[in-house]
Amino acid sequence: MLYINGAWRDSATKLNVLNPATGKVLTAVATGGKAETQEAIASAKKAFATWGKTTGNERSNYLSKAVQLMKERSKELAETITLENGKPLPDATREVAGAIGFFEWYAEEAKRIYGDTLPASDPDKQLMVIREPVGVCAAITPWNFPLSMITRKIAPALAAGCTVVLKPADVTPLSAIKVFECFHEAGLPAGVANLVIGPAEEIGSEMTRNPDVRKITFTGSTRVGKKLMRDSADTVKKISMELGGHAPYVVFEDAEIDAAVNGVLVSKFINAGQTCISTNRIYVAESIANEFSEKLAAKVSALVVGNGLEEGVNVGPLINQAALEKVQHQVEDAVKQGGKVLTGGKIFTLEKESGYFFEPTVIHYANDRMQITTEETFGPVAPIYTFQTEEEVVERANHAEYGLAAYCYTKDLGRGLRMMRALEFGIVGINDPAPAVVQAPFGGVKESGTGKEGGKYGLEEYLEEKYVSIYMK
Repeated sequence: MLYINGAWRDSATKLNVLNPATGKVLTAVATGGKAETQEAIASAKKAFATWGKTTGNERSNYLSKAVQLMKERSKELAETITLENGKPLPDATREVAGAIGFFEWYAEEAKRIYGDTLPASDPDKQLMVIREPVGVCAAITPWNFPLSMITRKIAPALAAGCTVVLKPADVTPLSAIKVFECFHEAGLPAGVANLVIGPAEEIGSEMTRNPDVRKITFTGSTRVGKKLMRDSADTVKKISMELGGHAPYVVFEDAEIDAAVNGVLVSKFINAGQTCISTNRIYVAESIANEFSEKLAAKVSALVVGNGLEEGVNVGPLINQAALEKVQHQVEDAVKQGGKVLTGGKIFTLEKESGYFFEPTVIHYANDRMQITTEETFGPVAPIYTFQTEEEVVERANHAEYGLAAYCYTKDLGRGLRMMRALEFGIVGINDPAPAVVQAPFGGVKESGTGKEGGKYGLEEYLEEKYVSIYMK
């Protein structure tokens, strides 16, 4: 279903939504294109005239109502994520909690949008800076976190006083529909939040080229992000983008090995490795590499692959056939280049299901000739490289293009601080495989994106500063 100007809309064109664990159709949803996107933008522009002038307390109340509705439906939301995305139900449940957390956080932040009083150089002047909402925002969200990526964008936008047109990923639109059902029941004014499902090129082109859209926020591939930036240039829109990642995971000889091994399980195999900050390259000090590899392989081989709705499953399916083939190709290339598969390495077949499963995989003796060294994997494959010196691993860890997240394990405080500074990434976890939290900035450097989401930093992305000088004589 489409949601435009406060009303649900059906259409003749439909999109089949598949369960990646079974390969079967879950349901069909209505889709729109350029005309519906134009209508959604027009309704958002009209609503902004009023919504942008509401008090922070009023906006906070609407977000709080949505929070309560999401909490009441948390089980249904988690099941929806698992059905259309494939991730195990416990992981989906944590995503729901995180998604609600963004609404809760920004419901409070809506009341704390402050300005500044500046010291004047002329005694007859009063100088101020006020912060105002950007205007109509177009949000494009990915499939790997189909609920939390929506709330991480929409919550700060609404809190700031912006109106929104959302285009969710085609493969996971059901989570978006569930969120908008909560908006509708919370009584959010017509046009403040709009949902358009349909062809990415057609909808995205209208969003980037329509002058009434003043901001684009996007999470997805670097290739698509670059195109959106180019297409937005003619109307000079404000942009925030969280793009591709290729996270290094550095384990020094003084690290707590068991903790570092368990950290890989969190950073690499959550959501079958389909996360933007997922570990892609594991650099282990040569002196402990064999011990680390053996322990990691033992832990990974014990992971249970299957339908995310079944109890005890740790790793669900990949999102589609193309993703499965990409992972298989990278593993085959790694073996040709001298890598040794310690566990996994193959497409996984379940008797009951015909979905897109790949065995959780550990590859020892990885090297820089492998495609996996430079190309984002987005799958459950952990390649292990070795290094000898701190200077060497810093140079190898810093990717030429990507700069989203990096991890480092060491007991040496000084080394940890040096690595914090030396790693060219927007997010660094020192002995922490899960650094992302609602109150902290999330985003990358280099070709991993621009702008930040989360905390007060995410709110600032939806605000503009207006300088006011008052001559009092």
